[in-house]
Amino acid sequence: MTKLPNWADVVLVPLVSLLLAAIIAALVLLGIGQSPSEALAIMVKGAFGSASGWGYTLYYTTSFIFTGLGVIVAFHAGLFNIGGEGQAQMGGLGVALVCLALPWPHWTVALLAASIGAAAFGAAWAAVPAYLQAKRGSHIVITTIMFNYIAAALIVYMLVDVLRPPGQMDPASARFPKGASLPALSDMPLLRGFFAKVNADGSPKLNAAGEQLYSNVPANVTLFIALAACVIVWFLLWRTRLGFQIRAFGKSEKASQYAGISPVKITMIAMLISGGLSGMMAVNNVMGAAERLLQNSAEGAGFIGIAVALMGRNHPLGVLLAALLFGFLYQGGAALGLNTTIPLEMRIVVQGLVILFTGALDQMVRMLLVWVFSFGKKGVA
Repeated sequence: MTKLPNWADVVLVPLVSLLLAAIIAALVLLGIGQSPSEALAIMVKGAFGSASGWGYTLYYTTSFIFTGLGVIVAFHAGLFNIGGEGQAQMGGLGVALVCLALPWPHWTVALLAASIGAAAFGAAWAAVPAYLQAKRGSHIVITTIMFNYIAAALIVYMLVDVLRPPGQMDPASARFPKGASLPALSDMPLLRGFFAKVNADGSPKLNAAGEQLYSNVPANVTLFIALAACVIVWFLLWRTRLGFQIRAFGKSEKASQYAGISPVKITMIAMLISGGLSGMMAVNNVMGAAERLLQNSAEGAGFIGIAVALMGRNHPLGVLLAALLFGFLYQGGAALGLNTTIPLEMRIVVQGLVILFTGALDQMVRMLLVWVFSFGKKGVA
């Protein structure tokens, strides 16, 4: 069988998978009497056609970057960590406990402490499945699934019986102190012009005091931490001795053991890093957007991270691009549900199709491209 060129494996396979998913989604829309072109136009406009749309798209993208990076670190060690949802929820608990602990003097100090808390709680939640895999042989997929449900139950208990302020009915923590409030992208001097609200003639909208109004968007400074995390993970996996050991262990456990690499050590370290990255996504939505801990703080990002990692070919740059794609699907799907009669669940259908073609049917797409490349070589000959 002809082997695909590296560029085709990295670029062409995901693009063809995405195209096939789009074609099937278009057929589904036609089947329910809707126009695929109109739906696409509404999604693009809702996600990228306004400052507010960009704000929500980048907000979702930030969360998906963290959970996607968490998946790829474990994957390169030959571990399928699907417990990102639970690790992200526990990361949210870490953020809440840190932010509520002190009257923080400035958001920069609170951000550093909250990031450490989120990573520590996420890593701790991944440590138990990692230990069971390394020492007891328990399958990492089964244990991480179980820990997702345990985390959800623990969060409910903490919100209802421990963190809920007296007299408050909804299961949520108290609001974080003012010093723990992260600046949104619209608050940053270099980006305020982009998020400024303008009149129909292009003139700026002003409040009663004559000050220019700005769109309030959930995207915040955590986006820059996510981008830095992409660089750090790339450097870790491809430019450090530990990264080489992780990848060697993932390629062949027996060969790595022969080379002196400890399976227990690599399993524990890879899962701790994976859980820590997944936990850090809570900084974005718990500290940055909600400014308190809510029951469903992970918002499904832990599971989306799996699709992001598959779509991104388990590379940080690919994760960044795939996270932006899923951010578009989330925000564009919301616009679709608000502005058309197309049900909001169509967003889930599209996500499922992307996951199907980039994951379960990846080999089918690869074989199709191998046939195309083989046919091209025969034609040239």
